[in-house]
Amino acid sequence: MANALYKLYKQVLLGAGLSLSGGTVKATLVDAGGYTVNTTTDQYMNKDTIPLAARIGSNVTLASKTVALGVFDAADVTFTAVSGASVEAIVIWVDGGGGGTSQSGTTDSLVVYIDTGTNLPVTPNGGDIVVAWNASGIFSL
Repeated sequence: MANALYKLYKQVLLGAGLSLSGGTVKATLVDAGGYTVNTTTDQYMNKDTIPLAARIGSNVTLASKTVALGVFDAADVTFTAVSGASVEAIVIWVDGGGGGTSQSGTTDSLVVYIDTGTNLPVTPNGGDIVVAWNASGIFSL
């Protein structure tokens, strides 16, 4: 699976919209062996979509977010003291108040699934995992 925006998030952007620049945007490391991505139907960051067992380490909140000329970007992130299964992807999502852990909540919108261009896969060893986003931005519409 190549990097892909979740189609239902694109629909939200074209409708009422969720704020990437003003909202709380988070990133989560994902073990692709525990989550089969479907960017056509997956819409919310919850246990029904991405099982807790497939999430590796703690979520990080993106800082210094920008949206310019259709490009979303943020400061590079560090996931601290990561251990667990191998990491093949990163999921970025907007925290709408559910914290990404509700059973079937519909407040935390999935934005983008990234599995290339970030030195993935990686096997955690208890140390930090630094993700340096592409110099041209995280994604563009």
